[in-house]
Amino acid sequence: MEIVIKVSQFLLSLSILILLHEMGHFAFAKLFKTRVEKFYLFFNPWFSLLKFKHKETTYGLGWLPLGGYVKISGMIDESMDKDQMKKPAQPWEFRSKPTWQRLLIMLGGVLVNFILGFFIYIMILFVWGERTLPNNDINDGIWATNSLIEELGIKTGDKIIAFNGEAVDNKSFQDVMSDFIVSKSVDIERKGERITIDLPVNFIERLIDNKSTLLYYPRIPFFISTVSDSSENVGIVKVSDRILSVNSVEVKYFDQFKDIAAQFKGSVVDLKIERDGKVMNIDAKINSEGKLGVVPALFNLDQLDKLGIYNFAYKKYTFTEAVPAGIDKGVNKMVNYLKQLKLIINPNTGAYKGVGGFGTLTKLFPHVWDWQTFWEITAVLSLMLGIMNVLPIPALDGGHVMFLLYEMITRRKPSEKFMEYAQIIGMLILLTLFIYANVNDIFR
Repeated sequence: MEIVIKVSQFLLSLSILILLHEMGHFAFAKLFKTRVEKFYLFFNPWFSLLKFKHKETTYGLGWLPLGGYVKISGMIDESMDKDQMKKPAQPWEFRSKPTWQRLLIMLGGVLVNFILGFFIYIMILFVWGERTLPNNDINDGIWATNSLIEELGIKTGDKIIAFNGEAVDNKSFQDVMSDFIVSKSVDIERKGERITIDLPVNFIERLIDNKSTLLYYPRIPFFISTVSDSSENVGIVKVSDRILSVNSVEVKYFDQFKDIAAQFKGSVVDLKIERDGKVMNIDAKINSEGKLGVVPALFNLDQLDKLGIYNFAYKKYTFTEAVPAGIDKGVNKMVNYLKQLKLIINPNTGAYKGVGGFGTLTKLFPHVWDWQTFWEITAVLSLMLGIMNVLPIPALDGGHVMFLLYEMITRRKPSEKFMEYAQIIGMLILLTLFIYANVNDIFR
């Protein structure tokens, strides 16, 4: 059932983004009285799931959810309609329109994607407000959950205070985690001492090979989620017990327990616990491996908030406050994505190994339907789609824009034969990237 919910959210998000992207092209085409022959959500090789014609445009629903398209008369696009291009240009065709109008028609899709991304962030802030975990409020430092950052010299209890020499004082824990992977160096504070650690160029490649995207996490208390059937402490400790100390040695966080318990291997210890709101002491056995035979509870940020472990910051926005805040949030997401894109393009980083397809995108969505999370992911994808489409690759909107800018500067239009070949090359590039991304998903 979880995979059905994830796939459903992904398909709904994808449908919204594609539909509105193509609507951007459609709207500008209609504004400049350019004929649109087809408007399709999803591709329709061989057959369509649904189609109907209204005036000169056929509207349809394809069966292959790899994108969508509008077929504009007199334009060399993925349809590769060469016969139409051999005929004399008609006043309603794309090729007959002034360069500035053709440019706006081609930019219509990405403009809608950018506007949509900003609008969603504005509405999220207006409807739900914003809840963040201030990085400064993680007073006892982070929990190093990944061996990779331990190899770099970052330890549990360290406080992350800067990236590339720039302080993160006013940032949230969530934003700091995002900044980590696109930075060249990180400054930490350990027992009052500031330490600068340079991140290797191939840090992302090593992270991908590590097969764990979680580098660190807020330190969490030791709550028991499961008691093993083979544990000597069955019936002594219970699910939801919180361990407070071992032989009077305080256990404030789960990560401390391993070192403390190692001192009492094979011994019966005095365990102070909190159970149903009451503090009590019980005798429990630490086995020869230094374990209680229990599984600790791992909390997400929502659960940590409810437990009151950290001081989360809440802010409600009026609509007029949400507008600049939402735009600022969208701009920050775009800047971060461009940084990631730069790393992917650089082969030395190995970040290209992390490029994913539909599987990766589907995994972004939660296993339960949550509208706030759905719209947050959709906003990010909308901005990503806008940036990807504006890249100067033939067959993408950015490729068409590149040739139109060339035409505006030189006052010469590229030949139709050149445009045909460029379109074919662009489609081959996109097909290669598509196959690579989805094969990556399969191997992962």
